[in-house]
Amino acid sequence: MDNRQGTNIAVELALLVALATLWGGSYTFIKLGVATIPPVTLIAARTTIAGLLLLAVMRARGIGMPTDRETWQRFAFQAVLNSVIPWTLIAWGERHVDAALATILNSAGPIFTFLLTALITRHEPTTPRKLFGVIAGMAGILLIVGVNAFHDIDSGLLAEAAIVAATICYACAAIFGRSFKGLDPMAPAAGSLLAGAAVLIPASLAIEQPWRLSPSPTSVLALLALAVFSTAAAFAIYFRLIQTLGSVGTTAQAYLRVPIGVAISVAFLGETLSHTAWIGLACVVLGVAAMTIPAGRPASVKSS
Repeated sequence: MDNRQGTNIAVELALLVALATLWGGSYTFIKLGVATIPPVTLIAARTTIAGLLLLAVMRARGIGMPTDRETWQRFAFQAVLNSVIPWTLIAWGERHVDAALATILNSAGPIFTFLLTALITRHEPTTPRKLFGVIAGMAGILLIVGVNAFHDIDSGLLAEAAIVAATICYACAAIFGRSFKGLDPMAPAAGSLLAGAAVLIPASLAIEQPWRLSPSPTSVLALLALAVFSTAAAFAIYFRLIQTLGSVGTTAQAYLRVPIGVAISVAFLGETLSHTAWIGLACVVLGVAAMTIPAGRPASVKSS
């Protein structure tokens, strides 16, 4: 039984790393995409492609979508919190700030989730270990990034505020996502994406007139990667982790997105790491472990 539990924990933590990687790469894809595709159109295409892809996978697996109105209303609300508002804000913000800075600002998700959980919903225990995880993770981010990353905070203040607002939306979405227990994880993923597309497509047509655009091949490829990998695949993992690790545990992947984003920059953009980055990475891993690995069951409660 213990071995099975250990295997389950290892699987969930591996999925957490995979989710962090998929979402960590999304900021680079967005940056490349918004170079020639306006924000609302980019996100409308992202949600539509990813939603249809997940729907096709569900049908291939023989999984049906819910048909009741109440569930679709919840899908729509989840879409507003998890895609329509935050993705559009981030896409707009990345027209004015670097992808790395967007990643950093968006990594505060666990902080807001922890605070909302502790002060409002109280559906998960606000243990000292989770508080330690929050502090360790943020300390790691500061070590990895360094103070110089915020040198242009005045020039892009509005864009940065938009990205922070998106982060708060993510925290609310992580908590609300618990209401989909009992559904296959792909159902709320596909349902919320399709509901978001239903809002964003008319907005794109009205605001940005996408038929007039001439996107570059790089932006189109970035959009496809964003939709397939950083959205469709990531959402399927995300809704599973919400049910297994909980909302605070799941948003802990935000800490991993920073070192992963740095690694991508080093590998593909030729950027370099500071000496403190490795110490920061250790703090991040420690913080994620503290927030996600379940505490062992006390011996006194074991049945005889």
